Amino acid sequence: MKGKIINPSYCCQFLLLSFLFFFSIEVKSQKEPQYTQYMYNIGSFNPAYVGSVEAMDLTALYRAQWIDIPGAPRTIRLGTNIPLKNEKHGLGFNIVNDQLGPVTQTYFDLSYSFQVNLSSNSYLSFGVDAGGSALNVDFSKGTFRDPGEPFNGQNVSNFYPTIGAGLFMYSTNWYLGASVPNFLTEGIYNDEVATVVDDRLQFNFIGGYVFEISDNFKFKPAFLINALQGNPLNVNLSANFLFANAFTVGASFRLENAFSGLAGFQISKGTFIGYSYDYNTNPLGEFNNGSHEMIIKFTLGKGTGNKTKGNREKELKNKPKQIDSPRFF
Repeated sequence: MKGKIINPSYCCQFLLLSFLFFFSIEVKSQKEPQYTQYMYNIGSFNPAYVGSVEAMDLTALYRAQWIDIPGAPRTIRLGTNIPLKNEKHGLGFNIVNDQLGPVTQTYFDLSYSFQVNLSSNSYLSFGVDAGGSALNVDFSKGTFRDPGEPFNGQNVSNFYPTIGAGLFMYSTNWYLGASVPNFLTEGIYNDEVATVVDDRLQFNFIGGYVFEISDNFKFKPAFLINALQGNPLNVNLSANFLFANAFTVGASFRLENAFSGLAGFQISKGTFIGYSYDYNTNPLGEFNNGSHEMIIKFTLGKGTGNKTKGNREKELKNKPKQIDSPRFF
């Protein structure tokens, strides 16, 4: 990769200051959909990720939450990450349909990222995304304690613009990131819409490390933290194991919420399928049969790993070639 080399210590200071800056902003946003397999779905909530991949990928995800509870969340996501030829820019596109009771929101956004070298094999990516949210509220889908409230029984169909931003710092075997999905909801929702749409600011923080135990055995702990104004932190901790560069198994724990089992299989060099099952550890677990999530990811082209693998072969020719394994984040 071509580009100016930046002192990593300066960049780490900048990342920390950026985190603090994100926390200091007093605006509002809607709550984002929840994912258990977030480690394979980073581009959906952090636009800085889109240029970090080595080759274009396509992802489809379906999540059915709290089975057997009428009106429980259902989420469908389609997305793509596209690195450009100069290896410094990236583009991404997402469509997410999220249903909860009478409320349906369809998000779409276009993402752009630009990255700089921190060292010969580590990078910092800056990303922004812009798009919109189509909100539909159909009060025929449910029975309400007060039939005339809210909206006096009138259905709603509105469109709201969205702008988000993120940072993503990564190397061959680790990553850290932060993102804000939307800055533009301050004053956009009227009082009636605000009764059914959560309009507070959300921050997402991610991280992970890949331990290469052997050529055929890798271990990756990871975390995702969602910070929503006025709510306790939503902390997700996971541990995945990759065997023979083909089969993944692991577990995830959402503090005071759910325990999850995860499994995945690399069908071919460019195709990955993953599944997760959540069991609620809170009182809600007595009223549902858990949550299911399926993901399928296609990598188009020769690359199957993160961008640093290809760059290390080009830039560090005096070092042994890295093992070509499927993408683990």
